[in-house]
Amino acid sequence: MTSSSSSDDHDETEGGFAGRRPTINDIARLARVSKKTVSRVINRSPFVKEETRARIEAVIAETGYAPDPQARGLAFRRSFLIGLIYDNPTPQYVVNMQLGILDGIKDTGFELVVHPCDRSSPSFLADIRGFIERQRLAGVVLTPSVSEDERVAELLAEIECDYIRIASVELDAPDRMIVSHDRQGAAAAGRHLAELGHKRVGFISGPPTFRSSHERRAGFEDALAAAGVKLDPKYIREGAYTFESGIACAEQLLALDPPPTAIFAGNDEMAAGVLQVALRSGLRAPEDISVVGFDDFQIASRLWPPLTTVRAPTRVTGRLAALKLLGAQDEAPARPEETLPVLVVRQSSGPPRR
Repeated sequence: MTSSSSSDDHDETEGGFAGRRPTINDIARLARVSKKTVSRVINRSPFVKEETRARIEAVIAETGYAPDPQARGLAFRRSFLIGLIYDNPTPQYVVNMQLGILDGIKDTGFELVVHPCDRSSPSFLADIRGFIERQRLAGVVLTPSVSEDERVAELLAEIECDYIRIASVELDAPDRMIVSHDRQGAAAAGRHLAELGHKRVGFISGPPTFRSSHERRAGFEDALAAAGVKLDPKYIREGAYTFESGIACAEQLLALDPPPTAIFAGNDEMAAGVLQVALRSGLRAPEDISVVGFDDFQIASRLWPPLTTVRAPTRVTGRLAALKLLGAQDEAPARPEETLPVLVVRQSSGPPRR
């Protein structure tokens, strides 16, 4: 027995689409794949499963679909380069992201090119456009905070450049997103310090231009509140995701009377700054001050004491972004790709002095 939907599909392929030529959108619908996947089959991309390729080619043969020669010419003018576009003050984040993307494009024939930029620059968008057009990029990976800028997404749509956005919340269609759930990770840090018994808790945020700064504060504050602990505004400082800003904020927090018994820094670079200030001040961690970071970069396990932190799988995220960009998924996903941060407890956190 044939279902009505299958029958409709059959009639449509035989009937010539009511007198019009079939389009790539028709092929995608009949083959139950995305338009991007059909385009890859037409352009002989290796990043399509054989079963899916056969299904699409069968629909093309049944319908007599012929690609637009001009559109194919544009596709073949693309290079075998993908770009990483970033405006991020944390060098290790950028390095780990590059390593992950390189993992994802290994043995594909694609290469990675990188473009550091400055969102505050008047030529920010023009520079990105020039980078993409000069390199004839096949697509780009956008990391925070560039990924959070809607102007960039609009530009890429305008020039028809594929992209993947990495962000702490969902900002785009599922096939263009990897969501890192920073709020959940920061909530784990808040629960950890509350369970240890801390009541006077400090927080050092990242720059306000990063969505992650707001998500990490919200998750941390919500978890403390759920445990009956208030995040007092006098114990909050704004950092810049840099080691130097961690030092400056820690000096201010530890000079308060009374000082916090624990500090959650929005990333490991700033947490390292906090530990340095504590050491210079004659404080021991975790006996006198507990310190928690976010990211779990290599520095976290090499500090003394080793840093309790939230592990964000940056390298894994980079690999997923590359695979997604190159079409490892044949079907359009109903939900965005996700990575989940987890708390890693080491020696820098413990109960407060009684």
